[in-house]
Amino acid sequence: FQLQASGGGLVQAGESLRLSCVLSGGTLDWFAIGWFRQATGNKRDNVAWLSSSATHSGYADSVKGRSTISRDLAKNTVFLEMNALEAEDTAVYYCGADPTGYGGPWSGQYQHWGQGTQVTVSS
Repeated sequence: FQLQASGGGLVQAGESLRLSCVLSGGTLDWFAIGWFRQATGNKRDNVAWLSSSATHSGYADSVKGRSTISRDLAKNTVFLEMNALEAEDTAVYYCGADPTGYGGPWSGQYQHWGQGTQVTVSS
């Protein structure tokens, strides 16, 4: 199966973006999905995650309160909506699949990754 992330772009500080992660060749019921980001020179950090049952989710402190992770089973897609974007949100955003279904902030749980989508926030 494959993951395809999209929705990034160049935005002004304070604006919003919705990132999409489409799973093909499988179903979201099988996997927890995590969104991670990696700024130049930094390690890959978790932004948000959603369990396979969609009953549990988590957010990094840096985005909590201004981001929402959700999914559309019919489209096999997980979304990350980010509001009030800041220059510090600039990074390549990746989605990963955790086959345990539990999810969480540790990148090592995720065995499958899509290609990233660039988010650039200008201040």
